[in-house]
Order: sequence, then C-alpha cells, then structure tokens
Amino acid sequence: MTVKEIMAELKSMGDENIKKIWVKHGVKEPFFGVRVQHLKPIQKKIKKDYQLAKDLYATGNADAMYLAGLIADDEKMTKADLQTWVKQAVSNNISEYTVPWVTVGSKHGQELAIEWIDSRDEYIAAAGWATLSGLVAVKPDHELNITALKALLARVVKDIHAAGNRVRYTMNGFIIAAGSYVAALTNDAIATAKKVGVVSVDKNGTSCKVPDAAEYILKIKDRGSLGKKKKTVKC
Repeated sequence: MTVKEIMAELKSMGDENIKKIWVKHGVKEPFFGVRVQHLKPIQKKIKKDYQLAKDLYATGNADAMYLAGLIADDEKMTKADLQTWVKQAVSNNISEYTVPWVTVGSKHGQELAIEWIDSRDEYIAAAGWATLSGLVAVKPDHELNITALKALLARVVKDIHAAGNRVRYTMNGFIIAAGSYVAALTNDAIATAKKVGVVSVDKNGTSCKVPDAAEYILKIKDRGSLGKKKKTVKC
C-alpha cells in the first residue's frame, strides 16, 4: 500500500465523535478519528515496513503516526529517526505510546530514554519516562541496570510534583512498571509511591484517573504476576 492509499482509507474510517473524545485526551489536529481496532487490519496487511512507517509518520496526521508505530521495523530505526519522531510527537498518544513503543524495540532505547527525560519539552520528557516503562516491561532483568533504576525511582520522588503535567503522569507510570515487571524493584517502587503520595494530573475534564502506584503494584502481586514480562509493548 502507498501513503496516498492509506491516507484515503484512514479518512474513510474517520469518526467525528471519536475525534471529539480524543481531542479531550490530548490528540491534536490533523487527524481523522480512526479507532485503533480499525488500524489493525492495515497493520496485519503491511506487517513491517521501515520506509512506509517513516513516510506515514511524516504526514503529521495523528492517525497515520499511530499506524506508523504499529508497522515500524523497530530494529531498523536509527537514532536520528527516533529523534525526529520524538520532536514531532505533539499528541499524547504519540509521545507516550507510539514513540516509546518503537524506541523500546530499537537499539537505542536506554540511551534515548535517559536523554529524553532531561528535556525541558514536556512531550519529549514524557516520552522518555514512557520508554523507560516499556524497557522494564520487556527486557529480561539481567539486561537491566537495577542500581540505575533505583536511582531513577529516587529521582521521581524528588522531581515529580514540580514536573510538567504529562511528565507527572508518565513518571507515575514508571513507578508502576518498575514495581510490576522487576521483582527486585517491587519494594523500592512501593516505597517510592508512598513517598510521592497523590499525583495530580490535569485530565482535561475526562473521567480518566491517575492510578495509585502502590495499590496497582500490590494488585499485580496479589494475582501472582510480579515480574512477568511482555513480549511487546505495542497494542
């Protein structure tokens, strides 16, 4: 499929009601309002295509950018590709899901995540913390630097309440991911959550809640799922 063909198909599947909902959730124009479930058949047809993914992302259309993340050949993504993607990710779903997903599957995940969390740009910093969450979710523990992750949890305690809105949200997500996917960090993550306390995030009038990180981790523990890794963070 070509970019032109895909864009025409995405336009035909657009839904104004979905658009209204997603605008409230931080998705920015231009986009058609295509349900993720309707992107899946296109993903299944294409599978992976490095150049097509880059071309779709370059349209700046949030639906196309999300699809680009689903079909990206993560291992072929260069550092320059990922830097371009994160700089163009101005919708919450792209900065906190699409870009981190692809970065986690690339060869540059850890390096870029650490660089991005230092950014003054809220979208880039949020992408960095979301990438860290993805890395702990899929990487075997022996490939993770546990000491460095503990230091990052300590950084969350220090910085979260003064951080940008979406950075607070993704920092909270990192506490949950660290405690849920790395058994060696469970106690540290719970202690971090208790020190942090309530995390306030402006949800723009939506009904979405910020999870209590300690409660969330304990629920994972209660169902016997601590330390169980994901094959992929893409969905």
